[in-house]
Amino acid sequence: MEDAVVSAATGAMGPVMGKLVALLGDEYRRLRSIHTEIKSLTRELETIDAFLENMAEAEDPNPQDKAWMKEVRELSYDVEDNLDEFMARVIADKSSKPDGLVDNIKSKLKRLKARHEIAKAIEDLKKQAMEVSQRNKRYRDHAMSNTSRSPKIVDPRALAIFEDVSKLVGVDGPKKELLQRLADDQQQTKLVAIVGFGGLGKTTIANQVYQELKGQFQYRAFLSVSRNPDIVNVMSNIYGQLNHGYSGGGTENLQTLLAKILEFLQNKR
Repeated sequence: MEDAVVSAATGAMGPVMGKLVALLGDEYRRLRSIHTEIKSLTRELETIDAFLENMAEAEDPNPQDKAWMKEVRELSYDVEDNLDEFMARVIADKSSKPDGLVDNIKSKLKRLKARHEIAKAIEDLKKQAMEVSQRNKRYRDHAMSNTSRSPKIVDPRALAIFEDVSKLVGVDGPKKELLQRLADDQQQTKLVAIVGFGGLGKTTIANQVYQELKGQFQYRAFLSVSRNPDIVNVMSNIYGQLNHGYSGGGTENLQTLLAKILEFLQNKR
């Protein structure tokens, strides 16, 4: 559902940007006097569109983001409706043929009034777009301020590492099966997945197996990963557990860390 909200917002912005670019073309050269306003509105909407692209990469937008995306979608519809009206008026004006001096003067006055109205509407749309951007920034700044003051929330899966295994029921069977799988040299097991609903003790079982087998390996690592992990930090954590001489905190990228881990583990158990 969240993906649909983001897609609707980003999808609605595409036609708007195309029509704004069209208004700057030769076909609408009668609007050259308001090109500055059109370009300014375009830049404002491009900034909003960039925010939407970033949000599209998030797996689970928060309620504030979803409310803002709805506002952006409504703004894009307002802008597009106005642009359609501008284009229709310009085309209708081009098709009309004034007959005589009086009609010619009336036509020019009508075009002047239309350009003034379009310029005013463009300026209003720009203000509306700026308000949407500023409101989003204000809420984000407020949220970041609250986050910095509030205590950090610990991933419950990380706490599960320290849970007393005696509190869990039915652990011995799965634990024994895991140990057998990992000890079977014929299968040459490289990966074992523990799946199940939250709260069943998957992390605790994994930690118990790790604690029992770690003595058989000179180099090992154990860590709990959140739903949206920073992969560079994850790899840095793993490398730090393998190579105790690694202090971390550097500027290594993901490829560099992977190369270091692979090189370090060559011919090691």
